[in-house]
Amino acid sequence: MSRPGNKPVKGRGAIHNPANRYESTRSEAEDDGWGILDEEPAPLVTTLTVDTSKSVIAYNQSPDIPFDRSINPYRGCEHGCIYCYARPSHAWLGLSPGLDFESRLFYKPDAAELLRMELASRSYSCAPLALGPNTDCYQPVERRLGITRSIVEVLLDTKHPVGLVTKSALVERDIDLYREMAREQLANVMVTVSTLDPALSRTLEPRAAVPKRRLKIIERLSESGIPVGVLIAPVIPVLTDTALEKTMQAVRDAGALTAGYILLRLPQEVSPLFREWLSAHWPEKASHVMSQIQQARGGRDNVARFGERMRGTGEYAEMINQRFRLMYRKLDFPGLPELRTDLFKKPRLPGSQMDLF
Repeated sequence: MSRPGNKPVKGRGAIHNPANRYESTRSEAEDDGWGILDEEPAPLVTTLTVDTSKSVIAYNQSPDIPFDRSINPYRGCEHGCIYCYARPSHAWLGLSPGLDFESRLFYKPDAAELLRMELASRSYSCAPLALGPNTDCYQPVERRLGITRSIVEVLLDTKHPVGLVTKSALVERDIDLYREMAREQLANVMVTVSTLDPALSRTLEPRAAVPKRRLKIIERLSESGIPVGVLIAPVIPVLTDTALEKTMQAVRDAGALTAGYILLRLPQEVSPLFREWLSAHWPEKASHVMSQIQQARGGRDNVARFGERMRGTGEYAEMINQRFRLMYRKLDFPGLPELRTDLFKKPRLPGSQMDLF
């Protein structure tokens, strides 16, 4: 059920809980004459539920992403980024992509053990693995649970290459692991930087590290010998696109070896959530933002076709692409070193037979 009213919730990105599209019934808050809709709702508390999945490595065949396997230690994300393309996945769990996505989290306590078993399989063939591409593997709850660190320890032990993307300063906790892996070209880190404006970031991604802190993350990873790049995502028309060059300059100065960008995507329920967020925080710019988005999406809020979904089409999308490419060349990004796969060694499971030679 949705929370009454349409006021922003402190510390959260979404404003309410839209109905799950798979549900056969809908419920709406209604005033019973006692003024309950005017009352402040109870504080939204984050809850944790064990994810009982029997495997941790997910495979994909998407032609427009640079990896074919990934691990997501968590479902849902407390960072609360209003633009998060993973929000619709909460509907598969019978929950709302709105506030539920930010507050009702699922975690995999045995992820490291499951990973070790999958890597030990005779049929497993090593290739770079992406860590946390759906929801941030270093979101706040990781500080207490340490699931991501346990996964990286397995990858280090087996010399398995890994790349990850995060917008959390908590990644610095595991610099010791990534530094050791980086010595053998087994790890790199991408830091997401959507804006350098702290006021915009506060409502856009309320529980993620502030922009200035993300630049510091890049510096510290770079100084530790860990290859680091930046994903400028999403590029939002009107709100962040004008600062594209400034953002690229800042991340390059901080030590980023490469950069990429993604034009704002609004799949499924993300579109109405984003529109509601715009109306609440940037009402004077809302129509302009959506007009530009639709110009880059063939007159729609979103296009999911491979090859188009990340960059868009049309004059506006091409302008962003040209600006990015020109600045990339000007700043002379050297690129990330290629991850090695030839060092991988399958883990030995308890009770497994040892090799004869």
